[in-house]
Amino acid sequence: MLHTILFTVFSVVLIGSALMVVGARNPVHAVLFLVLCFFNAAGLFLLLGAEFLAFILMIVYVGAVAVLFLFVVMMLDIDFRELRQGFVRYLPIGAAVGFLLLVELITTVIAWVSVPVVTPPPLAGSVDNVHALGRVLYTDYFYPFQVSGLILLVAMIGAIVLTLRHKKDARRQRLSQQLNRPVGDVLDVQKIQPHQGVDL
Repeated sequence: MLHTILFTVFSVVLIGSALMVVGARNPVHAVLFLVLCFFNAAGLFLLLGAEFLAFILMIVYVGAVAVLFLFVVMMLDIDFRELRQGFVRYLPIGAAVGFLLLVELITTVIAWVSVPVVTPPPLAGSVDNVHALGRVLYTDYFYPFQVSGLILLVAMIGAIVLTLRHKKDARRQRLSQQLNRPVGDVLDVQKIQPHQGVDL
């Protein structure tokens, strides 16, 4: 009973937040609703017993990708009103893509309902899915796993380069010049006699 209630709550919130991602006018709000989608999807993965996928979804997508989207949206000075002006022009293409996705979803549901699902018998001495996935990732797919990390590093550097702006009138600190300047240029030592002032 509790499993059914949690599944219903996670599913309803996931569908509602997914609709708000598409329908939100403010792009920052859309990214925040996307984070909510990821959290509810992680809850559904936990209910299915796939805790590794749930934690990866929260760590990678919520902790990295969604936050990166949020920073890029907030830092880039994009005129969203100008982007929305071409909505009517691309509406037929978007409707065609949406129709194709709907047909694929209906076909998938029909195939899933008509074909019986056969669960394999549990293996003797089997380990949990986190241990099994880690063993496969770091043995059979070690090099592709490392290459995917390099791709993410390149994507992070690209996002920093896109959002970095150099202002011509900004004053920047040059550490080499600051550390190598002579002491006489920054420090003036004066001998002050007792009970006498100094004219600055």
